[in-house]
Amino acid sequence: MRDTINIESALRNVPTTFRSRLIKYYQQLKQAYVRGDLDACGARAGKFSETLIRCVQQQLEGKYTKFGEQLNLYVEARRLENLPKTTGPEPFRIFIPRALCFLYTLRNKRGFAHVGGDLDSDPVDAITCVRVADWCLCELIRVVHNLPLEDAQMLVNAISAKEVPDVWDVAGKKRVLKAGLEYKAQTLMLLYSTMNEAVLVEDLFEWTEYSRMDNYKRNVIGPLHKSRLVEWDRDTDAVLISPTGISIVEKEILKQLVPEEHG
Repeated sequence: MRDTINIESALRNVPTTFRSRLIKYYQQLKQAYVRGDLDACGARAGKFSETLIRCVQQQLEGKYTKFGEQLNLYVEARRLENLPKTTGPEPFRIFIPRALCFLYTLRNKRGFAHVGGDLDSDPVDAITCVRVADWCLCELIRVVHNLPLEDAQMLVNAISAKEVPDVWDVAGKKRVLKAGLEYKAQTLMLLYSTMNEAVLVEDLFEWTEYSRMDNYKRNVIGPLHKSRLVEWDRDTDAVLISPTGISIVEKEILKQLVPEEHG
């Protein structure tokens, strides 16, 4: 609930008509991803896009396509991009509309909620929907927030944190809930969920509940560092996931977390 209040505060200058919908669909998108409900991710990404493009219309021109009226998002995005520079800031005219075009295309073309299509919904596509929505919301906050700059940046960082299925934040700790994952995979998932910040080895050791610290460093952190999946600074004993490690999580580990279909 605290995150909802903070986002409400950051978007206070956005009319309620848009603010309530944006927060609703954004949170539903994040929750669907955590549940592993990939089709729902696509649906919520679509509603988020359709709401935000209307919000941008209002911000730039003082009017918008009414909810319930047909709107071609691609045509509208191109129209907004061609507005005079004096109409409003670039994030509204160019950056957000282009990002929404990508998000909407991903939602329409990558198998979300389509039966018998060439592609099935994929966890990497779903997390991309989440990331683009994160970015769009952060960009909106940067332009319209009425918070002190430092507070706004902290909120943006919190929104940008990775929502990873089966990683549970509890009482200041993180736990990987998926049973059967080896410790290296658990460690990568934990680092992926906080990829913008380094994590102390002692925290990772505690979160994974490995038996002994020296063995954890030798058998888990050391090999991950040697394989360039993480960067381990031995002076500070802090670990940061690498681009290669991120790729491994997204292309291999996350796919193990999607619930199996039955029937």
